[in-house]
Amino acid sequence: MKPGRHERRSAEMEFGGTLGATCIPVFLPLTVLYLLSVCQSPGAIVVQWPPPLPPSTHLWHPWVPAIIGGWIALQVFLYLLPVGKISQGLVLRDGSRLKYPINGFQALCVTGLLLGLCLWLGMPLGNLFDLMLPLAVCATAVAYLLSLYLYMRSFWAPPHALALGGNTGNPLYDFFMGRELNPRIGSFDLKYFCELRPGLIGWVVLNLAMLMKEVELRGSPSLPLLLVNSFQLLYVTDALWNEEAVLTTMDIVHDGFGFMLAFGDLAWVPFTYSLQAVFLVGHPHTLSPLAALGIIILNGVGYYIFRKSNSQKNQFRRDPTHTSVAHLETIATATGKRLLVSGWWGFVRHPNYLGDILMALAWSLPCGISHIVPYFYVIYFTILLIHREDRDERQCRAKYGVAWDTYCRRVPYRIIPYLY
Repeated sequence: MKPGRHERRSAEMEFGGTLGATCIPVFLPLTVLYLLSVCQSPGAIVVQWPPPLPPSTHLWHPWVPAIIGGWIALQVFLYLLPVGKISQGLVLRDGSRLKYPINGFQALCVTGLLLGLCLWLGMPLGNLFDLMLPLAVCATAVAYLLSLYLYMRSFWAPPHALALGGNTGNPLYDFFMGRELNPRIGSFDLKYFCELRPGLIGWVVLNLAMLMKEVELRGSPSLPLLLVNSFQLLYVTDALWNEEAVLTTMDIVHDGFGFMLAFGDLAWVPFTYSLQAVFLVGHPHTLSPLAALGIIILNGVGYYIFRKSNSQKNQFRRDPTHTSVAHLETIATATGKRLLVSGWWGFVRHPNYLGDILMALAWSLPCGISHIVPYFYVIYFTILLIHREDRDERQCRAKYGVAWDTYCRRVPYRIIPYLY
């Protein structure tokens, strides 16, 4: 049967409720376009009058839909290749478990080989620098169209396939959050595909394009842009190498697939996470060997914390009797699950978020400290992680009750030791 009125009313609205669901789909795309315009403007000043708004003719290029369509088609083809293993997701409300192909790393490698071949054949990849605005506009349009399709098809989905948080009965809010939890066309999982493929791999392709543009303009790549490319390629490679871990994340397990995730995956990630590379093309910066070493160490420390803590959590979830986690102290909960209170997860409640923030800072520092726009990512990402931590906190308290309160007393700091 369909969710009743009580269940719909009891669903807690997030992101500002109806107001947020109305404003965010308008202002986030405008934010992406504005930030790209600022990065490509001579002064790169975020707050200026008149603002560096591009003419409407710069928002469209006839080749861009073919580029976006071809890129998505390539990633769909690589997703469907029968390579890699098949993994099962968590148990759904109806007791079933979906199967997912774990071949994102292979898709990244094949994409890299194809890019290398195209560059060898003389493809002007650096031209993407001049197409960043129309590319972002087209990606946003794709996200809107996909979100509309997802919203309409959700009304034919069985009740157990709906996401509780995106089934409030408010059309604007449900369109934003996503009504269906795991929308699929046959065995092709739309949310899982978008989560790690076109946007994430597209991010490193755009970074490489910025590097090629710099070589075209100045004859050789700069150390700052090489660092940005290397750091962010490591991050994307790690995500795809450990692709199976995404099956237990909030995006896959809890959130429906609506505009929030569709726009985030297809437009926000590739076009805001690459801002440092875009900025460095038009605003070159030099780094001393000592400064570069310090930034490399900062990124290394952040990555070490991020990877070790995530690996410990994932191993504990898969097999709590494994020798690498069996010695860790835990707290029993009424659900039968246990909470880690030692190791990385006894250090702070979200050590992986701490590592993420340190890496984000390392990605921005190669751009210098004279402009704020390259630091947009670390500022935004810190706010995002604090908000996500708050969502985690509320869900865990509702799920684990007294056990969660005990855990919070044992591990008082949420992300940053002795500060937050």
